[in-house]
Amino acid sequence: MQIPLRTRLTADAYIANREWCDASLPNCPLHPSGGCSFARHGTYARATPQGLRIARWYCPEGHRTFSLLPDFLAAKLPGLLAAIDVSVAAVSSFRSMEAAADAVRGPDVSLPGAVRWLRRRVRAVREVLDAIKRIVQDSPIGTVATDLASRIDGEPGQVLLKLRSSLSPQILNLIPPPLGFGSSRLSDGGQHGMGPDGGSAAQYGRIGNRVSAPCNTNHPAQSAQQPRPPPKTCFASGEPIVACKTAPLRNISSGSAVFETIV
Repeated sequence: MQIPLRTRLTADAYIANREWCDASLPNCPLHPSGGCSFARHGTYARATPQGLRIARWYCPEGHRTFSLLPDFLAAKLPGLLAAIDVSVAAVSSFRSMEAAADAVRGPDVSLPGAVRWLRRRVRAVREVLDAIKRIVQDSPIGTVATDLASRIDGEPGQVLLKLRSSLSPQILNLIPPPLGFGSSRLSDGGQHGMGPDGGSAAQYGRIGNRVSAPCNTNHPAQSAQQPRPPPKTCFASGEPIVACKTAPLRNISSGSAVFETIV
C-alpha cells in the first residue's frame, strides 16, 4: 500500500539527502491504536530517477507492506509526475498524437511504441481529472480539474504536482494513478496501450470454442484435394470420347490379358 510522503524537495535533493533514511510512519494504518508488530521493512529502489529509494514498513498481522511515496513521484508508473505532465501537455502543441510521441520520445524508440507510451499517459491523466471532478466538484481543486479536462496544458510540470500536494491521503486513495493510489480502469480489464499484460487470454483476446481432438504426430496432416476432371480420351484406344468404360477381363491367354473396350 502506498502512502504520500509530504515533501517540498525535488527529486535531486531527495536523493542527495537520502531522505528515505529519515522518513517515518509512526502508526500502522491497519491498527492505529497499536497492538500489532508494525515495524520498518527496509527500502526498495525505483527504476527512475536512478539512485532513489522508497522507505517501507510491514504489518505481520495484516500481511501488508506500506511505502512512503514522495509527492513528486508518479504512482504505478515510472518517473516523475512532472515528466508525465510535460509529456501530456505536449499533445496540444502538435498536429497529431504521432507527431507528439515522436517529439517526446525521440529516435531511440519506434513510433508505434512511442504512441502507445504517450497514449497511455494521456488516458491516465484524463481518468485522474475525471475522478477529481466527481469527488471534489465544488472545491477549487475541482475547478482546476474541470479546466484541465478541456485543455491539458496550463503550467506543464506543475499541475499534477500541485494536485497531489493539495489532496488528502483519503482522497488520493480514491483517485487512480499516476496521481492517486486507487484502482484504474486500465488495470481492471480496460484497453491497455503499452503492450500485453496477464496471461495468454489477455494477450490474444477472446478465444473461440474449439473441439478437442488427440494429437497424432506420426501422420502428417493431409490437405483436401480437388477431384480430378473426367478423362477426355479413352485410355485403351486414345481416341476422343464422351464417356469411356473398360470391360472387365474376358480371357487370359499365354500370359497376356485381352480387354474389351466399350465406347
